[in-house]
Amino acid sequence: MALMIETQPVPLTIDADGVARVGSTRVTLDTVIAAFLGGATAEEIAHRYPTLHLPDIYSVIGYYLQNRYEVDQYLEARNKQRQAIREQIEEKYNPVGIRERLMMRKSKAK
Repeated sequence: MALMIETQPVPLTIDADGVARVGSTRVTLDTVIAAFLGGATAEEIAHRYPTLHLPDIYSVIGYYLQNRYEVDQYLEARNKQRQAIREQIEEKYNPVGIRERLMMRKSKAK
């Protein structure tokens, strides 16, 4: 019996916002790679994110290892985007003293 070797597509899709997601889930490439770089095994990632399939996780990790430069560039761009959004939100809604303001609201409501 001969072994049939097939190339499987990497289970990544890019959504309308340009975010890479694993398979048909809402779990992002960023999330899987951060967990992997944090020392999590594919099995641990599957346990943390039960919507992911173990073969897909291995495939995504393999893709990352084979395309590290490109994926790191993508992740860096996503981090910059996240930081810009955070700054916009914090500029509009100052987070300093938020706990105190919320506690004041709670005490006034009593």
